[in-house]
Amino acid sequence: MTPPETTLEGLVTPAWVRRPTNLARAVTAELVQRIVRGVHPSGTALPPEPVLCETFSVSRTVVREAVKVLQEKGLVQVRQGAGTMVTPQSMWDMLDELVLAATIAEDDSLAILDDLVVTRRLLESDMAHVAARQADQETLDRLRALVDRMDELVDDQVAYHDHDRAFHDVIMQASGNRIARGVVRSLESQVVNTARYMGRTQRSLCVASNRGHRRIYERIAARDPEGAAEAMFTHITEAWLVRRKGSGKVPRLQR
Repeated sequence: MTPPETTLEGLVTPAWVRRPTNLARAVTAELVQRIVRGVHPSGTALPPEPVLCETFSVSRTVVREAVKVLQEKGLVQVRQGAGTMVTPQSMWDMLDELVLAATIAEDDSLAILDDLVVTRRLLESDMAHVAARQADQETLDRLRALVDRMDELVDDQVAYHDHDRAFHDVIMQASGNRIARGVVRSLESQVVNTARYMGRTQRSLCVASNRGHRRIYERIAARDPEGAAEAMFTHITEAWLVRRKGSGKVPRLQR
């Protein structure tokens, strides 16, 4: 393996520089990580084009394309005479896959995952409220079948979690809110395989989780919108607190 080289500004050339198919995408991903890590802090300028070209062993065209994508993600602004400036975190697109993944990786406090859970429970509680009003019998039968099946899968965590996600998705589809469902599915897809989000997995946790699912199903089947929303809110909160490391109250999760 070719050893990494030191660039003009003293940075080590990353190992991925082996001419990947899409160089601009690779450069973008690396710069996103560096910005989120604080290598290039908010309010400072990215290194000039020649330095970035040398750092990543790419052409100016590739660097310019990467910077354009960074602009679209809200991470930088190109200012005449000042260069490419890194923006404040408040301007970053936190629904972007690269930005969210890099932020989660750097956030030892789990605050970003707390915010993700707060967002998810807000949207899913509302969707459960709507589902309790308008779910048809076929939807109720599917929810009941999924809950019953999960009772049988508590010893098979992989299959259990597949059915868990299906249960939530049936409710989201029943609500008819495609935007809220799209946001939740996008967020979940980016963290579902992240150990920090999934936490511990064992039989007793699956058993407790499915009790929450059954309460949600029962409230939807009873045409109880308020009860369904509350059951969903409680289930998502309690499930995260069990998976979340640490003890004591989490202020961000308080109502």
